[in-house]
Amino acid sequence: MNTFDFKPLYRTSVGFDRLANLLAAATRLEQGNSYPPYNIRSEAENRYQITMAVAGFSDEDLSITYEQNTLTVTGEREQEDAETSEYLYRGIANRSFKRVFNLADHVQVTGAKLENGLLNIFLERELPEAMKPRKIEISSSQGRLLDADKAEKAA
Repeated sequence: MNTFDFKPLYRTSVGFDRLANLLAAATRLEQGNSYPPYNIRSEAENRYQITMAVAGFSDEDLSITYEQNTLTVTGEREQEDAETSEYLYRGIANRSFKRVFNLADHVQVTGAKLENGLLNIFLERELPEAMKPRKIEISSSQGRLLDADKAEKAA
């Protein structure tokens, strides 16, 4: 595993606090727990899907919350009663988890579906109209002169 120190980049950067926080959070998360496994897939230009392997969890055991560009998925299961049976080998994970995803600005959670032990979370980036690219019309100086001439003649 590679560890990167981003602090030298911060010395000459102004106004990139959010980026610095995201980089720091990403380095912390990579060193942490890897359960449950997940995939992040881009389905279209502005649509994404997170798929998490949560075999053994029902929809009542799972919780998805979204707050301030942070998506949190938690799973809590009751431990099976070990007194009723004796395990010779116990390889199926039966533990609670909490997985946190940092989302970019204007990314919204549009839905979630649990199917065959896979939790699919659907995301979409919805840019506000003010942030969408728009075409600016260019007027020629000749058009302005004609409009000025018409105004003078009318007066």
